[in-house]
Amino acid sequence: MRSMTGYGSARLESGAWRWTAEIRSVNHRFLELRINLPRDLARYEAELRKLVQAEAQRGKVDVSLNVSGRAQSAVQVQVNLPLARAYVAAWRQLQRELGVPGEVDLGMLVERSDLLSLSETPRESEEDAWALREVLGRALRAWNRERAREGRVLQRDIHQRVARLATLQRQIAACVRKLKPVLRERLRKRVAALLDDRALDEQRLLQEVVLIAERSDVTEELVRLQSHLAACRTLLREKGPVGKRLEFLLQELHREFNTVASKSSDLTVTQLTIEARSEIEKLKEQVQNVE
Repeated sequence: MRSMTGYGSARLESGAWRWTAEIRSVNHRFLELRINLPRDLARYEAELRKLVQAEAQRGKVDVSLNVSGRAQSAVQVQVNLPLARAYVAAWRQLQRELGVPGEVDLGMLVERSDLLSLSETPRESEEDAWALREVLGRALRAWNRERAREGRVLQRDIHQRVARLATLQRQIAACVRKLKPVLRERLRKRVAALLDDRALDEQRLLQEVVLIAERSDVTEELVRLQSHLAACRTLLREKGPVGKRLEFLLQELHREFNTVASKSSDLTVTQLTIEARSEIEKLKEQVQNVE
């Protein structure tokens, strides 16, 4: 199990260039992927998008890749020597013609901005493709490690809450088994009070108890609850994306507990279903972060 929320980054130095990659993600119902690339590397976006999509099933994912030159190797300073010689020759001619004292020094040459020029080492296309794949791959591995770490925390919490729901389901089932004789005795007392000690038709009383029991029977709901909880436990053992399936099962669990609550007139059962629905709401919040 992995969380949709995570961060990963990587750096790579290749030749004269420094490559960086950053990945940030938050929860989202579907996969929303955005890749930021320098303009001269935009042609690689489709390939890089496939690499990220192979690692992410859903979530809002922002990927940023950049390249910069290392100052000592990527940038070269070029001197225009013919122009420098022409400047020196011209200044010395002025000295001779005008009788100006002094010497031509380096300071005079440095002041001329047209004598020096900067250039960057050109990158090779094959180097670009390899470096982008490599730095993105490293960032993806760091991102997945972070998502897996948070996923383990989520898995433990979800497992504990599912176990609590299973306990509540068993407690409700135990209460329901005891309800039929209770309902019969309760109905007997009410009818006896209304009849004022006159004869009570046991057969008629039994029929009424059966009707009430049928209207309040939650056997099917309890069986489905048991099945859904077993499915949750199975999903928690899987290694792939399980978030959407967990969300569906939580909706079904919530519906079944609601039905149990609406059918039952027993206070204990009502209280147990309230606690169960509270646990489900907490589970929904957690599952929203699960990939």
